[in-house]
Amino acid sequence: MLRLLYLITLVVCCLPLLPGLGGVLLSAVSYLPVLGLSEPSLEGWRSMQEWPGTHKAIQLTLFTGIAASFFAVLFTFLILQSCWGTRLWKHIEQWLSPLLAMPHVAFAIGFALTFAPSGWLFRFIALFTGQEQPYHWSLVQDSSGIGLILALAVKETPFLLLMSLSVLKQMQVDRLLAASQSLGYNRTAAWLKVVFPQWLPKMRFPIYAVLAYGLSVVDVAMILGPTSPTTFAVLVWQWFNDPDLSMLPRAAAGAISLFVLCFGTLLLYRLFEYVLINVWQNWQFSGSKTYSLPGRHLFKFIALLPFMMIPLLLVWSFALRWRFPDIWPTRTSTRFWEQESSHLIELATNSLILGLISATVALIFAVGCLEYRDKYHKSLPQLVIAVPMLIPQLSILFGIQVAIYMLPGQWHVPATIWAHILFAFPYVYLALDGPWKSFDQRLTQTARSLGHSPFKAWWQVKLPIVIPAILLAWAVGLSVSFAQYLPTQLLGAGRITTLTTEAVSLASGQDRRISAVYGLIQAFLPLVFFALALAASRLADPRRRLARHDESRESVNEFVRTKPDYKI
Repeated sequence: MLRLLYLITLVVCCLPLLPGLGGVLLSAVSYLPVLGLSEPSLEGWRSMQEWPGTHKAIQLTLFTGIAASFFAVLFTFLILQSCWGTRLWKHIEQWLSPLLAMPHVAFAIGFALTFAPSGWLFRFIALFTGQEQPYHWSLVQDSSGIGLILALAVKETPFLLLMSLSVLKQMQVDRLLAASQSLGYNRTAAWLKVVFPQWLPKMRFPIYAVLAYGLSVVDVAMILGPTSPTTFAVLVWQWFNDPDLSMLPRAAAGAISLFVLCFGTLLLYRLFEYVLINVWQNWQFSGSKTYSLPGRHLFKFIALLPFMMIPLLLVWSFALRWRFPDIWPTRTSTRFWEQESSHLIELATNSLILGLISATVALIFAVGCLEYRDKYHKSLPQLVIAVPMLIPQLSILFGIQVAIYMLPGQWHVPATIWAHILFAFPYVYLALDGPWKSFDQRLTQTARSLGHSPFKAWWQVKLPIVIPAILLAWAVGLSVSFAQYLPTQLLGAGRITTLTTEAVSLASGQDRRISAVYGLIQAFLPLVFFALALAASRLADPRRRLARHDESRESVNEFVRTKPDYKI
């Protein structure tokens, strides 16, 4: 069964590459017999290059994607070097899961309502400046993409912090810090000169994922990014939505260019990392032994900004009249909730069905692959995990869409579910990888030596220990599925609508109150499942049950000691 599950996982995660890459390559050379394009040509590439604003969009994409990734890595390191091992770090670990649960689109809508010219931030500023008209300057859709950079950096920092947990535990940071401080280095210098050169290479894959997402993001860029010109990913998405189907080769050429752009950026980052860590090493052992870096209060800003969006979205969803610079709506109403209630139920149902199916299947695949690794000492190929996270979604989904259109019958529903599983599986696998590696295999070996079957030993010994991690990984898979925009739009053929697809389309220029309603529901849904997963994992944790048992026994012993004459 493990071998069969392992093979099915490889097929599900690798098979889409063939039609994905094949379809986009054939479309880029104008070979689409379905549309009457049966003679290969390079017209799509010429049309892409001649489109006004293409080169500016590429420059803007490189600037926003690289800058957002740089600040995300910088924020992560500053928080780690100032908070690791302190009492504050325990609170940070508890807040990482809720921060990751908030979808990017919901965060982007709240960010837009905060930093827009008439947003809540400028309303507070107007209290002290006396400004009566909305400001002209804004972080939303600014021409330089500063707002997009800030939003992506803040949203990706919790992901990098979560990925750093297992990395730092494997590095045994406490021993490194103790040895460095015995040589005269203060805490910050030890982190910078000793921990950082080992941490950065081990964080290569998560940083790759952040870079690829920043360069190819569409939904957040449509809400917060520049509009004239847009980022290159949004421009390619606009080409895909062109009603003239004969222009699809231009969109396919743009998708391939986006893939080359991401791949080239990742190669440049790898070269930069090699030079910084392996070639230019003087900074690691020369210079001062005493440094001071900020970061202790940085996480408060990183955590406060996303959670501030929820009350903001709630207020906007009930605001009927809200003039600038009033800090609170002058009139409120439930009209927008009543207006969208029937539609919200349908969209939430679609999101739940897609999320539950994809997260559950991804969880089964991840557990099967991890058990296969433990039994046969053969790990899942890194390509299976890397492809969905590193390849731009536009580059692979368009080819899958073209291949599906060539098949007889209706395949949009299974294709959409397949795509959700494909993109949720890597995150579920990574969430379970650390707990599986830290599990002591001697426990199940002892159970086997006592005569239990392999399945019974796994079910009664290992499962109760790893069940908290399984529940949290399942919640991660749900949140990833809830946040999928492009797979649902491209492969759903417009027949599958979810909270995310509606939220993005409404946030692009519709009523703010309706956008707030959809953003609030989209943010609330993953938080509910994360809360349920956390509560269930705490109840199922055997260590907590043992602790409660020890506390009960100690209380009984204390009662007996204080009242020796009491008879039961």
